[in-house]
Amino acid sequence: MRHAALALFLTVLSLPAVAEERKGRARVSANGLYSVRMVDLGPGKCRLEVTKESGPVWQLEQCVGTVDDYYFVSNDGERVWVLWPLVEKGKGKEEPAPRRGKAKKPKGPPGWAVNVLVAGQYGRDGQRVLERRLTDLVPAKQLTEVRQMTHHLKWVEGTLGIPGKGPRLTDGGVVEFEPVGGTTQQLHF
Repeated sequence: MRHAALALFLTVLSLPAVAEERKGRARVSANGLYSVRMVDLGPGKCRLEVTKESGPVWQLEQCVGTVDDYYFVSNDGERVWVLWPLVEKGKGKEEPAPRRGKAKKPKGPPGWAVNVLVAGQYGRDGQRVLERRLTDLVPAKQLTEVRQMTHHLKWVEGTLGIPGKGPRLTDGGVVEFEPVGGTTQQLHF
């Protein structure tokens, strides 16, 4: 009886270690040969996995996103686009205090939209090959449609409670998505 109780206690004690690993949704390449997903191994530890039906092709022990982000793999299995639907606000330059008289309208995008990275393409070596910023994908007129939270932005339709069609991979191997209030955008491998 004591051994059974001890075994049960040790089993319950070991459960949190197993529960820490979270796996993201696997997404398949347009030709159906490869799949990609992110595995969260615990605080600050991640693994990006690219697999074939026969098993692992390559993996990257690096956090290039979270399990909740969107991952798309190329038809040759060599590159992965990561789309981050929830990103930190940018930190633009501080505006000088307005002088008396006519206030100048600031030029360019608002500070919260400056230098916000929203998508990146990675090779199997872990290097970022391409990147896209919020202002590359959302026209200045449409920035008012971006959902602002205290420290983060939500900018892609069909994600995080924003109505619309979610990000997808076309039969031609192109990543398509709609930024809020914008037109369909494409990311090519």
